[in-house]
Amino acid sequence: MNVITRLMKYPAKNHAKKVQEHFLAKKSCVSAEKTAFFIASAKYKLYPYCDQTAPLRQNRYFHYFTGVDQISGAYILYNLANEKLTLFLPDVDTEDIMWSGLPLSPEESLEQYDVDEVLYAKDVSSVLNDLKKLNFSVFTTDIDEYNQEGFSKAVIPNDPDFFYALDEARLIKDDYEVSLMREAAKITDKSHLAVMSALPIESNETHMHAEFVYHSIRQGSKFQAYDPICCSGPSCGTLHYVKNDDSMDGKTSVLLDAGAEWKCYASDVTRCFPISGKFSKEHLAIYNAVRDMQAQVMEKIKPGVLWDDLHYLSHKVLIKHFLKLGLFHNGTEEEILGSKVSTWFYPHGLGHLLGMDTHDVGGYPNYEDSDPILRYLRLRRKLQVGMVVTDEPGIYFSPFLIENINEEQKKYVNMEVVKEYMYIGGVRIEDDILVTEDGYENLTKITSDPHEIEKIVQRGLNRGKEGFHVVI
Repeated sequence: MNVITRLMKYPAKNHAKKVQEHFLAKKSCVSAEKTAFFIASAKYKLYPYCDQTAPLRQNRYFHYFTGVDQISGAYILYNLANEKLTLFLPDVDTEDIMWSGLPLSPEESLEQYDVDEVLYAKDVSSVLNDLKKLNFSVFTTDIDEYNQEGFSKAVIPNDPDFFYALDEARLIKDDYEVSLMREAAKITDKSHLAVMSALPIESNETHMHAEFVYHSIRQGSKFQAYDPICCSGPSCGTLHYVKNDDSMDGKTSVLLDAGAEWKCYASDVTRCFPISGKFSKEHLAIYNAVRDMQAQVMEKIKPGVLWDDLHYLSHKVLIKHFLKLGLFHNGTEEEILGSKVSTWFYPHGLGHLLGMDTHDVGGYPNYEDSDPILRYLRLRRKLQVGMVVTDEPGIYFSPFLIENINEEQKKYVNMEVVKEYMYIGGVRIEDDILVTEDGYENLTKITSDPHEIEKIVQRGLNRGKEGFHVVI
């Protein structure tokens, strides 16, 4: 564990102050002397027609103000007038203690969390009503089953300026948050390495899924940042493949998009490798094209650069490689870029913000954009120091996408050559990137070098001949 997170508390009060600064700058009509923020935690939910609870995924806005993860039915109140942060623990259910053990006490909470006061949920209504009598405006995220009817009239839900302040604050990661993301990245690196190394016991996509999750849990990450995407062969052309259960027999390519979570902070990494331990000619050509797309973008990452421009750069690199390989023809690089035909081989955005959510807040995408190259880009702003983004270009050979190529675009596509690449499915390479003052830092350390990947896979295959065993 990083020394920062080992010696310090999660900086909840600093986060609350960041939200306050953005909120007051945006909403000049309110006064800090009469304003408070109130957010409810997530709450355990029963599966329908069942007495079993679904896993708890903490409200990320609540976590940003507290650092509290696996506690249900709690609340946080931040008074801007005195910068006081009050945590409300769930009321103690004495009958539940024999099932779940003793809950965290107020004294333990003060020791563990960066808050000024700890009360119980039963105190929420009276505290909020007292603020209402003082003419406070108490802003919250929403009124739902967590913000109970008993105090709903004392809060202001769904104010767009409050959400703006929350998202702008979360946009820039502090050193503590970066340390958590480094740990998530470290766990993810080792888990990806384990999957690459374990092909002798992976004959089905489900085995890759199991291997990744197993090694993540072994390292202390009980939750995945998102459901892993484990695909092989032509299925690698499906962007968010969900089956994860096809046989890998007779296929050549694998795409694994998976990231562990550490204390509510995500990693998001994609690696591709050859099942045989040796890239085929076509697979390697596309892999190198994607790696060049990623590398050229990486070189340009620094504060002040517009993400739209980097996304366009990745399309230009793709087009150069496709012309060289004969996949595109009958046009110049500029003509082909203008036709937008590259979107049918690279339909998604270059990357996205990363933080407590895999697709983190503050990117302001425009899914109605008339430009198909930019339509699915989840980050539409200039880079700033402290942002964490994914750099994840890809190339795909999907029948579903190719059938949408229009008549004007078809003249640029050599379909006979395209057919030779269809068995690959797709290639995506994804790293997690911290924007720094003078450029960037790549948090992802698992190799993307195709020759190194071949060596890893081959070592695993050779161990398999002797009786496979790997512990990462």
